[in-house]
Amino acid sequence: MKTSAKLVLAVALGATCFAAPAWAKKKPDLAAAAKVNLASGLAATVDADPAHDPDNVLVLDLSNGQRVLIRLVPAWAPHHVERIKTLAREGFYNGVIFHRVIDGFMAQTGDPTGTGQGGSKLPDLKAEFNTMPHVRGSVSMARTDQPDTANSQFFIVFYPHFSLDRHYTNFGRVISNMAGVDAIARGEPPENPTKILQASLLSEHKAPPVIAPPAPVAAPSVAELNNSKSN
Repeated sequence: MKTSAKLVLAVALGATCFAAPAWAKKKPDLAAAAKVNLASGLAATVDADPAHDPDNVLVLDLSNGQRVLIRLVPAWAPHHVERIKTLAREGFYNGVIFHRVIDGFMAQTGDPTGTGQGGSKLPDLKAEFNTMPHVRGSVSMARTDQPDTANSQFFIVFYPHFSLDRHYTNFGRVISNMAGVDAIARGEPPENPTKILQASLLSEHKAPPVIAPPAPVAAPSVAELNNSKSN
């Protein structure tokens, strides 16, 4: 990808460059968000049983110790779903950070450079905008201010943002452990970013990677203690 996929809200704000607006940073009321989700209608529901069609369930094992399951919906965006599956099978997302995480809005990842400027070597995708609402847990493709520039970067929505509807390709929904998404470190970029340790399809039956415990801090020696006292 030759241009930045940072501009997740460019169309909604009518600009090609922006600072995150106040409404994107302010955490909405959970009860109100739940009512909005319910009002979105049955057309927005997805199959939440991971045992059904596991080849269309994306598994994200995160460095915060969480395993998140995402239902991919080819009926919404067949080419985008196929791109995500192809890159996951190739191990493209393994080790990639969430480089842009805005509280009350979304968590963005998928750039191996961690800058928001990168993507895969595959060609950019033609937009597959659809009517599915961007509710809590929606997974959608990031792009520039041009419609057909999605490549590998995607974002997970923390709370409903319907201004994104029909402007960004919504291709799936978190069906297990949204709390693990909520635990992703915030920042643009975060000081200590959360990583995707492993992205896979549930049908591959990959075990979560082992997260090494932090190295123990060595106790100071007697000489070091004496030296600190003398200083």
